[in-house]
Amino acid sequence: MWLPFCFVAALLLAIPGGGQGERSDVYVVYMGAVPPRTSPSFLQETHLRLVGSILKRGKVARSVVVQQYKHSFSGFAARLSKDEAAALRQKPGVVSVFADPVYQLHTTRSWDFLQQTDVKIDSARRYSAKPAASSAPTTDTIIGLLDSGIWPESPSFEDTGFGPVPSRWKGVCMAGDDFNSSNCNKKLIGARYYDLGEVNGAGTRSSSSSPRDEAGHGTHTSSTAAGKAVTGASYYGLASGTAKGGSAASRLAMYRVCSDEGCAGSAILAGFDDAISDGVDVISVSLGASPYFSPDFSEDPIAIGSFHAVAKGVMVVCSAGNSGPEASTVVNAAPWIVTVAATTIDRDFESDVVLGGNRSAVKGGAINFSNLDKSPKYPLITGASAKSSSVSGTNSASHCEPGTLDASKIKGKIVLCNHSQSDTSKMVKVDELQSAGAVGSILVNDAERSVTTAYLDFPVTEVTSEAAADLYKYISSTSEPVATITPSITVTELKPAPVVAYFSSRGPSVQTGNILKPDVAAPGVNILASWIPTSSLPAGQKQPSQFNLISGTSMACPHVAGAAATVKAWNPTWSPAAIRSAIMTTATQQNNNKAPMTTDSGTVATPFDYGAGQVNPTGALDPGLVYDLAADDYLHFLCNYGYGASQIKLITSPPAGFSCASNASKDLISDLNYPSIAVTGLGAAASRTVTREVTNVGAQEDATYTVAVSAPTGLDVKVVPSKLEFTNTVKKLAFQVTFSSKNTAAAKGALTGSITWSDGKHIVHSPFAISN
Repeated sequence: MWLPFCFVAALLLAIPGGGQGERSDVYVVYMGAVPPRTSPSFLQETHLRLVGSILKRGKVARSVVVQQYKHSFSGFAARLSKDEAAALRQKPGVVSVFADPVYQLHTTRSWDFLQQTDVKIDSARRYSAKPAASSAPTTDTIIGLLDSGIWPESPSFEDTGFGPVPSRWKGVCMAGDDFNSSNCNKKLIGARYYDLGEVNGAGTRSSSSSPRDEAGHGTHTSSTAAGKAVTGASYYGLASGTAKGGSAASRLAMYRVCSDEGCAGSAILAGFDDAISDGVDVISVSLGASPYFSPDFSEDPIAIGSFHAVAKGVMVVCSAGNSGPEASTVVNAAPWIVTVAATTIDRDFESDVVLGGNRSAVKGGAINFSNLDKSPKYPLITGASAKSSSVSGTNSASHCEPGTLDASKIKGKIVLCNHSQSDTSKMVKVDELQSAGAVGSILVNDAERSVTTAYLDFPVTEVTSEAAADLYKYISSTSEPVATITPSITVTELKPAPVVAYFSSRGPSVQTGNILKPDVAAPGVNILASWIPTSSLPAGQKQPSQFNLISGTSMACPHVAGAAATVKAWNPTWSPAAIRSAIMTTATQQNNNKAPMTTDSGTVATPFDYGAGQVNPTGALDPGLVYDLAADDYLHFLCNYGYGASQIKLITSPPAGFSCASNASKDLISDLNYPSIAVTGLGAAASRTVTREVTNVGAQEDATYTVAVSAPTGLDVKVVPSKLEFTNTVKKLAFQVTFSSKNTAAAKGALTGSITWSDGKHIVHSPFAISN
């Protein structure tokens, strides 16, 4: 499962190499924008000459270069010594040189649920008569995914009904191990793979000689974003229904930059370079660095690649990370990226504990295909009561930690175990219990209960502490407690939903506190989508399921990528910023109880949990107003962030006469024309004013919008003007928002609220977060 266990610290890996015991690492050399009128072949030769200028006599440049970036931006990756890398940093035209990082992957009914939330939650919204998101126009959009590859035989990628591949497409279908050009079709129109370097840390090359998916992750995200509707989809009978992508009319292109071990930064950059040049419209990236390894933008492959993508009009959607619920763990937080948090949907997989003595069953959840008798006849014990004599305390035994239980005491019994996130993994515990002869297990697991784990044949279910209290009470009430565990069933229309997933990384961003991140949330828990064949089958099954249930912000990201592709199909001239604005300002903040969304712990969610709210694909087609951004706006962001004009001129090609303002500061980042507002450093009895501009994209050219403010106690919020009047000649209007602290002492933590513009037809919602 692609959860915090997989989303770990990025590693800087090296292998021995060179002569005389010299150590060499793979370094990325980033050189910014491709100079005007420069051919790829000339750029390649330029890179080789640059490398050759710092190599010792006898070393050949071509022998050390492992990747070259020559289409959408300039740079290369090469195997260099520390001194050679330092020498390159001093060369003219070089923006940054950094050791090649390894990032990690952030690892149906979800789309149906999104459509339902539009109807059930926001019934007051009235949109213009555009078709539903699922019936997009025939305009071709292409979604590129940087991921672990793809399983082309999946029915989600079948191309019946598709017309010719768009003539603008410049990509290829690379042949590789068990993969050739015939594996692509009119749906899956491109597939590439890259050298992944030493991502396994053992000093040997990682296996990546094909676009074919060996992990399952890329197949899952691809079908979530744009998979064709497949009826009768299920995971061995669970979650049955129609599996479909968010933009089923879109084409797909896979850029395999990851293996099971991770994703090399040098390969990620190569994927971006090719995807932009190939002609994709949206890039979906369900991977990232650790929140505890926060590279600067100029040393982050995802920030670099996405910056150049957006400059070329290509939208980039990224997962926020799986390091929640701790604050300030969100990654992929550059303002040109759409950053996606994860939420639950209204579906669960129930597996109950039936107790002896005609007691009520205790509700649990997991995926198991239990073959236990339906009658409660199996002895039920706690892990603590089965403690091995060689273990001193009972705490580790109560958590059924490996090596702490006496096998003779658990054989033939159901074992009740506590579990917490810091424990040994659930699967390791369960495997040891099964090996010792237990017939089943019940895990008391509050934090992870909402994320279903598949235990297949071994009867396991997970219960909350509240439910476990009934189990402990029953065990203590009788000398011979007995129970059984029922096989899983699918439960729908679960309430409340959506709920922010416990693992979803939270804001504020450590890098960009004056940009509110994440941007938006989408389903990322127990998502059914296509998968690779597996050898682990439940008893009685002859064929592996073509689908799997997976959780993570990895799964949330392609939901938004699919929604973005649909908006792009309807509005092909819109910029990535306009599409992001449409998605954010139409997002929902209520659950299916018509109450404010909550987190997994039950507290009311804030913009640091879910950004603007849960993505609403239908609403995003008609946002009314959008907050747009041009390339120059991002250049001024870089100025305010701390980059100098000379460095920015290397990164991109700014207009003639470009310079950074003399008063550039991080406080001014709050003025970036973003659909949300974040202000840091607002002291006691202080005020701050920010400016925004909106563009009328509604069907009515003559439209009047009035503002409504939702502000917390202790903060005064004033919007000027409070009314915006658009005409056939006035398409853009600006307004100012002044935030004033009313307390004599600065408030602790962030104060959050929203600003909403409405013309009676459209609701344009923008969250804000103000902190001291």
